[in-house]
Amino acid sequence: MADRPTLPSPLIFDRALIRQRRRRAAGLRPATFLLDRAATDLAERLGTVLRRFSLALDLGTPGEAVRVALAGLGSVNKIVGADAMPARGGTLATPLVAADEETLPFRDAAFDLVVSALALQFVNDLPGALVQIRRALKPDGLFLAALVGGETLTELRQAFAAAESEIEGGVSPRVAPFADVRDLGALLQRAGFALPVADSDRVTVRYDSVFALMHDLRRMGATNALDDRRRAPLKRATLLRMAEIYAGRFADGDGRIRATFEIVWLSGWAPHPSQQQPLKPGSAKTRLADALGTREISTGEKAGS
Repeated sequence: MADRPTLPSPLIFDRALIRQRRRRAAGLRPATFLLDRAATDLAERLGTVLRRFSLALDLGTPGEAVRVALAGLGSVNKIVGADAMPARGGTLATPLVAADEETLPFRDAAFDLVVSALALQFVNDLPGALVQIRRALKPDGLFLAALVGGETLTELRQAFAAAESEIEGGVSPRVAPFADVRDLGALLQRAGFALPVADSDRVTVRYDSVFALMHDLRRMGATNALDDRRRAPLKRATLLRMAEIYAGRFADGDGRIRATFEIVWLSGWAPHPSQQQPLKPGSAKTRLADALGTREISTGEKAGS
């Protein structure tokens, strides 16, 4: 199918700052529990696909957790990693390419499989990135990715908004506005993927305090990188009030607070004639009423008459 012309994408994330935060996190003993979970789930999902993949691309995933998981599958022959900050010296001898998720350097139809974990949510032009991924896949190639979804850190977002409204008389963006599962599913269709599927998984993590949560976010490299973030330092009074509100609204009986992380899973196939196709309108040979064993009611007729 022909690609639709696109307008310039809005600048939502400061991509240079994201890379800077990732470098800082690498020196803070990174918190990888979400990434490790996503890598394990990705391998399990791929394990249900009964086919072999000659060449796979791991796009933008921080670290090598996904590549390690793929290497453990007998269905993936060769893996290439692509990241704006490719880390050398890992446990795998896989090729690594320095590449931004927004501008892929690969030729069309290069890969049988493209995967990504917890990276694409920080792309400014996600529709454009998905089109590039679909182009990089061979016909009938598979795309499988995990992204952070819109319900992530909803508690922190609410607590910050309430505290800033009360202390500073206004609200500034503190937590990224990630897309929800329905919007992401629609983007797959827009990008030209066949058989698109989107589903989500929620993970609830408990912490001793909101400050422990914020420390983990630093260790994930996931603190505020919005382009229109407030540049002035956060006021101490606002921070303390936010902590009070968070504890008051989202603490369990033992005093520990809850933090929600939503992981949205996307999958789709590069189109190929062999794939299952929807029936054309009017091509059905059996009436629905006959299949259900019921009597068809014509327009204007009342049920039970």
